Amino acid sequence: MKRWQKLGCLGVLLMVAACCTAPVLVVAAARARGGAPAGSSVSAAAAGIPERMFAAYLTGAAQVTSYVPGCRGMRWQVLAGIARVESDHAAGHLVGASGDISPIITGPRLDGSDAGGNTTAIRDTDGGRWDNDSAFDRAVGPFQFLPETFRAYGKDVNKDGQISPHNADDAAASAAVYLCGDGRNLGDREQLRAAIHTYNLSWAYVDDVMSGIDRYDALGTTPALPSGNVGAVVQAALAQQGIPYSWGGGGPEGPSTGICCSPGGQDGGTVVGFDCSGLTQYAYAKAGIMLPRTAAEQAGAGRRIPASAGFGALRPGDLIFYGYSPTSDSTIHHVGIYLGDGKMINAPRPGKQVRIDPVTAMPDYAGGARLL
Repeated sequence: MKRWQKLGCLGVLLMVAACCTAPVLVVAAARARGGAPAGSSVSAAAAGIPERMFAAYLTGAAQVTSYVPGCRGMRWQVLAGIARVESDHAAGHLVGASGDISPIITGPRLDGSDAGGNTTAIRDTDGGRWDNDSAFDRAVGPFQFLPETFRAYGKDVNKDGQISPHNADDAAASAAVYLCGDGRNLGDREQLRAAIHTYNLSWAYVDDVMSGIDRYDALGTTPALPSGNVGAVVQAALAQQGIPYSWGGGGPEGPSTGICCSPGGQDGGTVVGFDCSGLTQYAYAKAGIMLPRTAAEQAGAGRRIPASAGFGALRPGDLIFYGYSPTSDSTIHHVGIYLGDGKMINAPRPGKQVRIDPVTAMPDYAGGARLL
């Protein structure tokens, strides 16, 4: 998402800072104990986040009250939700032990030419210091701050005398400060949504970030396993956690290579794993039910549960669908298996693995189907 699409998204102000050894020590201590970093019951691997970035989120959340004493409810999941959308946790870049990121992350030149969706020119405010552009601004760092915003909110977390949007620790703590405002309660969902909206004045952006936060919040809490055929289906799907997504991959016999190519360009023929409907085929085969191959076709199996009935109509083991039109099965593009307690098991998309997600992880709920 481009928070620069409108002046006022992160205003023309955003932040980033430099790194310290503290986060590294947190992770090292956790390794010594054989557990997750302090402040989290979830490991970086379980969250699907690079370890050094995960440490930065933990540190930023833990330190924010030293800058905004009245802030409540800040947690690593909030920072991870923002950074997931802004930079996919600095994907494709090296994050050193100090937290410094290379090569640096910069967005498109904000010259009003519609690059990256920007139609309002933002003249240079940092002399090219952070974005290497002395004519126009570019968003910078893993949290994609505008230079002027970062200058206003950036924090020197490691006290080395430098504040950099290209340092994971400074950036995370600065984002936490920005989101806290004058002292928000980010444990309140509406206040959290309002805070994210100040980061980018787009409610679609807010929904995207919130879906990530919900997923991170849901980690480590798996509903109790049902019995009978429902339990067999759910257990079979849960056992595939960590298997890669493969476009066109998987089926009743288990994971397999897929086909070329996904809309994002993944060649499933090079990946052994499941796509969403391949996973559901495999799980239901354990109960002796052979499902059609695609998610749209699977919507015609069993007793259909309309989207209008809400998530509360679902039971563990039900198929759960997402589509561009909730009343048209032909538009369904994703399927998972409902676990109960607002969670599902699914193969989400290329580059990810089979995992547990909240049912709100995708915005276009299209109902479910009950076969058991």
